[in-house]
Amino acid sequence: MLRLVLPKGSLERATLELFEEADLAVERSSEVDYHAHIADPRVETVSILRPQEIPTYVAEGLFDLGITGRDWIEETGATVVSLGRLGYSKATSRPIRVVLAVADDAPVASVAELATLAPGRRVRVATEYPDLTRRWLASQGVDATVTYSHGATEAKVGAIADAVVELTETGRALRAAGLRIVATLLESYTELVANPEAVADEAKFRAMRELQTLLEGVLSARGRVLLKLNVPADRLDAVIAVLPAMRSPTVSALFEQEGFAVETVVAKAEINTLIPALKDAGATDILELGLAKIVR
Repeated sequence: MLRLVLPKGSLERATLELFEEADLAVERSSEVDYHAHIADPRVETVSILRPQEIPTYVAEGLFDLGITGRDWIEETGATVVSLGRLGYSKATSRPIRVVLAVADDAPVASVAELATLAPGRRVRVATEYPDLTRRWLASQGVDATVTYSHGATEAKVGAIADAVVELTETGRALRAAGLRIVATLLESYTELVANPEAVADEAKFRAMRELQTLLEGVLSARGRVLLKLNVPADRLDAVIAVLPAMRSPTVSALFEQEGFAVETVVAKAEINTLIPALKDAGATDILELGLAKIVR
């Protein structure tokens, strides 16, 4: 029975959708309720908290399993066991980045030139990641004053800070604020993290892996569909040549017919050009089916 903690805020909606698709629906009395329930015998309790806090709480054993970002694991320095990346973020499947940004018109092309923004004093950097930023700037040989930002970090370049270290998925908000990215400190993925003592418990670790299998199965299925089609025997090679497959397609002889049934998984983005190409190659009875999970 696992004590599970999920992220509130920007990752909340995407995380709840993932659990819903994995048949692990998170039930709570309202959208502002921090306590929830999953009708699964492997899950004892569910809490929904800020991702900044999750690594520390999992490390301290308040929870067995949690979802947070690599950025917060690095910022807190919490001792957790990463069970692996989960390929999603708040808007896309791409990783998010922790970046150093300056005003678009600042005469800075690299981190080494950062000091030129503050002649006669230490350069000021505002960020929600003060510990991560201090360590990274020190590794780059930059002497800086790092201050914690409570939000609206991108608005502080100018009167308050010379530069900011901020999280971005697309860079759009930084550009809109008149900022330019100079360097990337960290690529951050959403990760499934566990308490070390819970991992050492055989029953809990097995339950963790089973939940992970369901979540990863959903993520693997996203953007893919199952194609089923029939092919005359003399057109099989031509049809196979058209198919992009995760592995080799499954080919089975049709009962009492001179032909074959073919199945394969393909990217949804390719389907509009692929189906006509398959028909031209000789395929018939083409079916496109949605996928809930792909477990490898």
